[in-house]
Amino acid sequence: MSEVKKVATRVSYGEALVELAKEHDNVYVLDADLAAATQTGIFKKVYPERHIDCGIAECNMMGIAAGIATTGKVPFASSFAMFAAGRAFEQVRNSIGYPHLNVKIGATHAGISVGEDGATHQCNEDIALMRTIPGMVVLNPSDDIEAKACVKAAYEHEGPVYMRFGRLAVPVINDNADYKFEIGKGVCLKDGKDVAIIATGLCVSEALEAAKLLEADGVNARVINIHTIKPIDRDIVVKAAKECGKVVTVEEHSVIGGLGSAVCGVLAEECPVKVKKIGVNDVFGESGPAVKLIEKYGLDAKGIYAGVKAFI
Repeated sequence: MSEVKKVATRVSYGEALVELAKEHDNVYVLDADLAAATQTGIFKKVYPERHIDCGIAECNMMGIAAGIATTGKVPFASSFAMFAAGRAFEQVRNSIGYPHLNVKIGATHAGISVGEDGATHQCNEDIALMRTIPGMVVLNPSDDIEAKACVKAAYEHEGPVYMRFGRLAVPVINDNADYKFEIGKGVCLKDGKDVAIIATGLCVSEALEAAKLLEADGVNARVINIHTIKPIDRDIVVKAAKECGKVVTVEEHSVIGGLGSAVCGVLAEECPVKVKKIGVNDVFGESGPAVKLIEKYGLDAKGIYAGVKAFI
């Protein structure tokens, strides 16, 4: 049996930018002295004249991106999620969100899978922050194929977009031949009737593995991939709640303000059912190997399996 291919979505981001720039000469990429880490260095090698290193000045970078957007160009501003969403929040809100400018934010190294860099760099709050900005689209792809499609979709969308990418290599679970990415539309990866597991980003592949473990115990779990957290696919969420009766959300993010909160907001209005949120439970991360941290915080397949079993 061949080994499953694994790719870090930050690498997918860098490669997708190059492909996008081949077709569109209005694509510009900005980074804050982290081109090697965010993988925008891939773009810089091919299109140096369209790459701007703003230095370690993320707030200034967002202002520059806003200015570039007013000229009709499409800037992709790139940095770690902690800096893009955290440090530069005011500039993203006031200079990009408020005037609804066509700026795309590529935030890499999100979540606890940043690993050894520790709590200061493990941003588990970025989705919550970006969701609060009116008109901001929030995307969190699950693998290489989805990440590349996400970048293309972000370019085609008129308005600000926040894209969340990871440092850790994750399994490729989608088929490139027939995969279609549509902003605001979730994807049912496995049907089931006993419980609905709604996951996003890195946790989608783990949720699929957890579903296999549950199947062995006679639990038929539905697995849904939510790559667009805002605007969320209300129809797929409500349908899952109605047909399964119980919902579990899984995210490499705080349980406050992220996917779980978005799902609960929909269900409270349209189909109240019991919901369990699996994520980072109101704590800061810590330094350690990424895979071990994912296990410790219950975001791997075994952790998700145990959480779902206890819930149902």
